[in-house]
Amino acid sequence: MTQPIDMFALALTFHPDGAVRSGERRMTTDDGGWQVAAFHVETDADVHADHWEVHPAAEEAVCCLAGGGVRMYFRPEEPGGEEEMVRLPAGRAVIVPRGRWHRLELDGPSDVMSITLRRGSRQERR
Repeated sequence: MTQPIDMFALALTFHPDGAVRSGERRMTTDDGGWQVAAFHVETDADVHADHWEVHPAAEEAVCCLAGGGVRMYFRPEEPGGEEEMVRLPAGRAVIVPRGRWHRLELDGPSDVMSITLRRGSRQERR
C-alpha cells in the first residue's frame, strides 16, 4: 500500500535507474541520486548560517516555498572579495552553481526546499 511521506521529516532521492526512495536527510553523504529535501526553519541555526556548504558534483536549487524568506550568501571567489547575497521571498528559488560555497540566513520562519546531488558535498565553519 502506498503511504504519504512527511517531507519535513524525510527526503526523497531520485536514482538514475528511475527509482525514487524516501529516507533520512543526508547533508554531506551520497546515496546515489538527487536528493529533494524540505525544511521548516525558524532560526538561523536551523539553516546552519554559521557554515559554508559546497556541492562539487552538481548545481543546487534552493527554493523558499512559504514564510518570511531567506537570504542566500555566496562566498567571494577571490580573496578579499565581497559576499554576494540573493534574497528569496516566498515562491522564489536560486540555482547555486556547482562548486560554489554558499550559506543561508533567514528573514523570518520559512519552508525551504533544496534539490541537489550530495556526492562530495562538504561544510565548513565560517
